[in-house]
Amino acid sequence: MLERVGQYLLVLIAAISLNFFLPRAMPGSPLQFLAGEDVALLPAEDRQALLARTGLDQPLTVQYGKYVASLARGDLGYSYQANKPVLTMLIERLPWTLLLTGSALLLSTVFGVIVGALAAWRRNGWLDHATLTSSILLDSVPSFWLGMMLVALFAVQWPLFPVFGAQTPWSNLTGWANVMDIARHLVLPVVTLTLVSLSGTFLVMRYAMLSVLGEDYVRTARAKGVSERQVLYKHALRNASMPVFTVFMLNLGTLVGGAVVIETVFAFPGLGRMLFEAASNRDYPLLQGAFLMVTISILAGNILADVVYPLLDPRVRVQRG
Repeated sequence: MLERVGQYLLVLIAAISLNFFLPRAMPGSPLQFLAGEDVALLPAEDRQALLARTGLDQPLTVQYGKYVASLARGDLGYSYQANKPVLTMLIERLPWTLLLTGSALLLSTVFGVIVGALAAWRRNGWLDHATLTSSILLDSVPSFWLGMMLVALFAVQWPLFPVFGAQTPWSNLTGWANVMDIARHLVLPVVTLTLVSLSGTFLVMRYAMLSVLGEDYVRTARAKGVSERQVLYKHALRNASMPVFTVFMLNLGTLVGGAVVIETVFAFPGLGRMLFEAASNRDYPLLQGAFLMVTISILAGNILADVVYPLLDPRVRVQRG
């Protein structure tokens, strides 16, 4: 266990370093976005003052040292563009991202498990062929294209749902009306994200189910006259769900990262869209803070999977013991 904790710490240290150096490796400078199109016309003293204000006039190693020291104090710095604490901005956006990606993860897991199990149970039938073909098709469709098609159909051609945002601007809705307004704005992005992430869970569940149905204990149960319903629910479904659980726990860690493409297409005010805006504006502190939050959430998901999986599968306990 101590060895695994050490591995996670090394990954965290490496991620913190990458969070600092990768944004600075991108082409372009924050000055262009801070000073606008006239950055080339700025007097030298104004340019130097701007660099000094953001700390970009110091050597890279000094900037890195200050970044690590600030992290140790829990200080993520200030956004160049918004001039607000990065931590405050992350906390403001996080609930929207968790609502969007959490809903999509829950729906894709439930439907992926049910459809995957049924497809394997009816192997080589029409349901198996139809769901497998649909899964491969969905997996090959770009998420932004699917989102734009849904907008064109269900927001423009048939105006059933809002085109963008998470709430109707200046509506001042409260109570149940506000909940329904948010739910209507969620439909299209959640459906898009669910469809593009459904195939992973479906394929894992289908192949795990096929593997379990070929095991000796399933054949023995059938030979003893156990009903097909009991074979499905008691013997096959439970054991085949273990790989899906691992995928779910790993996906749980990516919830915080949001869906950059989906949130950008639907102008959804989550962390994913904020990451896109921060990268476009070369807002280094905001990028560093967002990437750090994503890194910590992924590591937390992996740690949770490491802890919970042996409790659910006795074979893992025996191997680790």
